[in-house]
This record gives sequence, C-alpha cells and structure tokens, in this order.
Amino acid sequence: MTSAPQVFVLFGARGDLARRKLFPGLYRLAAAGRLPGDYAVIGSGRHSPESDDEFRKSVRSALDEFVDDVDDATAEELLGRLSFTSSSADDGSELAEAVRAARERLGDDARTLIYLSVPPDAMQGMIGMLSHEDLTSDARVVVEKPFGTDLQSSRELDEALKKVLSEEQIFRIDHFLGKEAVQNILALRFANGVIEPLWNSTYLESVQIDVPEAGGIEGRGGFYESTGCFRDMISTHLAQVLGFIAMEPPESLDSVAVRDEVARVFAALRPFDPDRTTFGQYEGYRDEDGVSDDSTVETFVALEVAVDTERWRGTPFYLRTGKGLADTRRTVTLTFRNRQSSYFGDGADQPNQLVLELSDAPRVEFSVNAKRPGPELAVLPVQMHLNVAEQDPGDIPLEAYERLLLDVMRGDQLLFTRADEVDRIWQACQPILDSPPRVATYPQGSWGPDEAVTPSGPSGWHLPDD
Repeated sequence: MTSAPQVFVLFGARGDLARRKLFPGLYRLAAAGRLPGDYAVIGSGRHSPESDDEFRKSVRSALDEFVDDVDDATAEELLGRLSFTSSSADDGSELAEAVRAARERLGDDARTLIYLSVPPDAMQGMIGMLSHEDLTSDARVVVEKPFGTDLQSSRELDEALKKVLSEEQIFRIDHFLGKEAVQNILALRFANGVIEPLWNSTYLESVQIDVPEAGGIEGRGGFYESTGCFRDMISTHLAQVLGFIAMEPPESLDSVAVRDEVARVFAALRPFDPDRTTFGQYEGYRDEDGVSDDSTVETFVALEVAVDTERWRGTPFYLRTGKGLADTRRTVTLTFRNRQSSYFGDGADQPNQLVLELSDAPRVEFSVNAKRPGPELAVLPVQMHLNVAEQDPGDIPLEAYERLLLDVMRGDQLLFTRADEVDRIWQACQPILDSPPRVATYPQGSWGPDEAVTPSGPSGWHLPDD
C-alpha cells in the first residue's frame, strides 16, 4: 500500500484505454488494498459528460465489462472518489482548480499523478497547458506510447517534456514491460546458474521475439492509418523486450542499473535494414472503418536485427508482429546452435530451443532430444514444460497497468523507458521509416506474407504452433 494520498488526473478518461485498462487497474489496486488510504480520481478530456454521475455510470459499465466478479463495495468506494473536469491544450483553468481543491482536501503530503492518454499530435499542447497551470511542479507524469512518430518528433516531445519536468518525474509507459512474464526474463536469466552462461552467441543461433495477434485493428482505423504496425509495435514493445533479453548482467536490479544496461543494448543496435525487413497488410484491412481505400499502411512487420556487442555478435534477433494472424501469443524463442553428435544420425537434427511464453501466467518450454522408446538407440525431440502459475496457484500476478500504476505511485522507474533509450531506438528505426519496404498482402489467419515465414538462417522461424 502507498501511504501518501494521491490525486489521479486521467486525460482521455472517456477513451478506450481508460475504459479497458486504467479504471480496471485502479479497481484491482483498490480491491487488493494497494491504493493509499485517501485519494481522488479526476477524469479529464475535451468532451465532458452531462454530470459526474453519468461519468461514474460509464466507469461502472467498464468495470462490469472488463473485470471478473466485481465487488460492489469496492467499486462504489472507487466510484465515489471519481469526478470529471473538462480541459484542453488551450484552457485548463477549471482542471487546475479541481486538482488544487483535491490536494487541499487530502492534506499537505498529497501527490499528483497525471496520466496523459492522448494522441501523439496532442501531447505537446497538453504538456504546455499543464505547465501554464502550474500542475507539473511536483507531479509524476505518465506519457503513453508512441513517444513521437519518428526521430525528429520524439526529440521535439522530449524537449517539451524537459522544459517543465525532470527525468525523474517522467514515466514513459510501455505496458508490455508491466507483464509478469517479461519481468520473469530477469529471474530466469539471473537466478539460474545453468542458464546465464549459455545466454550468448557462442551457444545461441538466434533469438526470436514473436507477438502475433489474431484480431484486426478493432475500430482503430484512424490510429493505424497514422501510425502503422512498425511504429506501434516494433519501436516500442518488441524493442523493449529485446533490451531485456540482450542486456548485460546489471550491478543490481534497481531502476538505474537495469536501464543503464538496456540503454547500452540500444546503443549497440545496428541501424535496421529495409532489405532485411518485411511489411505486410492483411486482406480486408482496407475495408475497415477509417482506412483509406488505397492504404499501404502495414499491419505486419518482420525484421532481422543485429546487436553489435561481444555477447551477441553473430546471433541475429528476429522480430515479428502483426494483426490478423493465426494466433495471439507473446513468445520469445532462443534457438541453440546444433552441436549434434554423429552417434544418432539424422534423428538428432532438431535444435534445442528455450521458449518463453510471455502471457500473464508465464510458461517456459525447453525442447531437447531424448531416446525414442523401443529397441533401437535412436532419438526424438521432446518438450519439457514449466507453468510458473501452477507452482504457486495462490499467488495472483498483477495485470500490466495495475503494476505500472503502482510503480508510478512508488516512484519506481524500473519498468519505464528513459529518454536516451527512446532516442536510440528511433535512430535505429529511421532507415526503415525513410525507405519502407513494399507492403505485401496476406490472408487473415495466416502467419503473414510468405517471405516472412521462412527468413534466412539455418532453422527459420519458430512458429508458436510448432
């Protein structure tokens, strides 16, 4: 539980993210006793509901839709602390007055947590308004990705933030890092002496980070037309997972040491090569609401990435993500170099693989070769499975936004992105933004364009249903 009273200011409070993630996250924190003893939640946006009661009804509807078995008493306690005050980049005076009144009511030690769930083109204007209304002096400000749309816009956004906030006040949120399983990467590597010595190019042939999604763009046509899959996923989620996979062992697991090592990974990224990148668009994308009839926006990306460090030189990282694919997964596959003996002939040509399923209930699979039952000394590939949640079924993992909101209240920046990381990722991405590859079409329910299913490399892609 965080002791200091909090004033939560949620911009975009009537939007999809707030409905699906932020209010359910606050509810779960309240249900678990992880919110402070006293707090207030002020929703804001350009278009206000008719009344606070209407706003509370819409939030309750979201809780009923996205939270299992809502406890009425907990929900009513949360709803009783909600209010809505309209604001815009041009006028935030009423919001500023509402925040000041809430802080006075909560006491001298109250803190302000501002969550900016606004489109990239509105971000700088809102930051300027917050500064003008003196709402940033001691606030913690959460900035939702994407952090700009290219290198230049990301630098402009960072400059706007740094004019009114210190780096310690800025929490650049990438909810993928809040997932229990992504953090399990750290535990798997650094808490197991049998694994860390093998986590390098001497033993690993390739590393694949796979985030396929079976669904389409789900009503986000306007957003996807302006952003695309590469900006939405590669420059954010998949790059951050790559940083955790490829980092050197930090001196400690505090936010400074870990983020220093992740930043060193990004500094060692070779610029992404358009010739080693595949763009795709699922059939039927152009029929989606808000999508141009002749759109060439990519809904699928696969690319090969090189991390130019002694640990990883010679081991490619394959990143793949997209909409309308055969399954929804969050999978990291580490393929070991095949050092098979001639003892078993062709029966042992299947490489060993360590597969990490980055779901909320993390799973680990290790493929090895074992003796085939029967009279002959022959081998066959078998899988060893570890379901982490089954080992301690009473321990319920925190949902990503639940964890990240809690970390902001605590001031813990471990799972948040630092400015130098963002800048370096955009530097690596810029060649593809400058010269994007041709967009190929692919059927919904497939694994993407044919050229992405079998890239170069001895083992090719590991597909989640292999």
